[in-house]
This record gives sequence, C-alpha cells and structure tokens, in this order.
Amino acid sequence: MRKSLLTLGLLAAASAPVMAADYSDGDIHKNDYKWMQFNLMGAFNEKGVTESTHDYLEMEFGGRSGIFDLYGYVDVFNLTSDPGSDKNGQEKIFMKFAPRMSLDGLTGKDLSFGPVQELYVSTLMEWGGNSGVNTQKVGLGSDVMVPWFGKVGLNLYGTYDSNNKDWNGFQISTNWFKPFYFFENGSFISYQGYIDYQFGMEEKYSTASNGGAMFNGIYWHSDRFAVGYGLKLYSDVYGFADGEDVPFIPGNDVQFESSGVGHYVAVTYKF
Repeated sequence: MRKSLLTLGLLAAASAPVMAADYSDGDIHKNDYKWMQFNLMGAFNEKGVTESTHDYLEMEFGGRSGIFDLYGYVDVFNLTSDPGSDKNGQEKIFMKFAPRMSLDGLTGKDLSFGPVQELYVSTLMEWGGNSGVNTQKVGLGSDVMVPWFGKVGLNLYGTYDSNNKDWNGFQISTNWFKPFYFFENGSFISYQGYIDYQFGMEEKYSTASNGGAMFNGIYWHSDRFAVGYGLKLYSDVYGFADGEDVPFIPGNDVQFESSGVGHYVAVTYKF
C-alpha cells in the first residue's frame, strides 16, 4: 500500500518522532521502508579539479530493512554524449552507496543518550571509474535530534583510498531534510542538504589537508514529483587546494578550482 505523502517525506528524510529506537521486542523489521527516485539534474559552476557545468541523470534510493539502513545514488553524466560538454572524455558514471548497520538493532538494546537516538556502524563507498574517486569509508554513525531540523544523520569515517591503496584522513558527514511549509493539497516545501568535510589528509595524496562542501536545497515536493534548486558551497573540496597547479596535468597552466559556489537545479520523479 502506498504511503501518504507526509509519511513518505518524513521517512525518506529521517524526520521521525522524538523517540529512541526500541528493538527490545525482537521486531527489527517494524520500521522497514524503501524509496527510489530519478533526478534530472543541471550543475552550474561545479567545483573540483576544475570548474564544470553539465547535465546528469541521478537514480537515488534508500530505505531500511531490519538492522540495515541504506542511502545511495548512481549518476550518469553527459546524457547526449555532447562533445562540447565539460564532461566529454571523462568518466561516465559515479556511484555512492552508504549502508549503515544499527548497533541498537544488532544488540537489541537501547543505546540512545541525550539527543542521540540510534548508533550505527557506518560505511560509505564511492566509485568514479578508473581515473575517478574510488574510496571506502568506515566509522561510527548516529541519528541525532536537532531543534527545528528533527532527526539528522551524523557520521564520522576513516577514509581508505583504493587508488593509492592507503588510508588517507577522515570525513565527517551530516544530512537533513526538513519540510517547513505545507500547501492545502498536501504538497510541501523542504530545506534539505548535507555537509561532507574531510580532514587529516596526507600531503603525499592531497594538496590540502582539509576541505569539504555544504549543499543547501529548497525543493517543492508532491506525491510523484519534486522540483528544486541547490546552492553548494565548496572549500578546497576533495583535498584540492584552490588556485594551486594541478600536478597530474603536466605541461598545462591549470589550477585547481575547488572553492566557491556552485548551483544545481533538479526535476524529480518518485517511484
């Protein structure tokens, strides 16, 4: 049976009632749910190695099954294979999977304290192809109740770089989804986003020891559709020091463009 719009929005956003996870009755599947959507995206002035403006299609999904919590997406760039695209000749696909295993559900105990509602073994896997980002992260995750925002995901990882076959620093990540204005037809406007901040990166693998990004999105949601705009703030993202020469593009006068502001627009269909 299809969930109501509000229930779907709150579940997908992890905005749940102010109560700790309770698995003492042995029913670890009582909070199960799943969702999937396709996002047609436009990125403008995206930061990274260089600045990029491009289109992409994103399949985004998530849910809960027993002790496992999952979020992930698959991005496909330059949909028409336009030779004039900023993504021409680059990796076509990027994937991110972020499964978490509930320690409360695994032990059958209430591990909540203060604003912390649930604890997890948290992982994050990123694959960008042969020449792209390929990292695996593992650490401690949590769901935390924050005033006005409601339930917010907060995770701390250690980062393993598969390209370099070595550990390289840490990452702290948080995400939120806050419906804040509701229309009479049941649709609503939300403030949604995330922060990914890396630190402690080694000089032999990175030109900046720390850096990250913050996404701030304002989206309109209905049962089947969403339309939104996102403002993304970058600071030496991915460990690239803004303005320094790109060492892996020899013979070219190219500097990292890893700090500044990017803009994103999205049209979404929900399954």
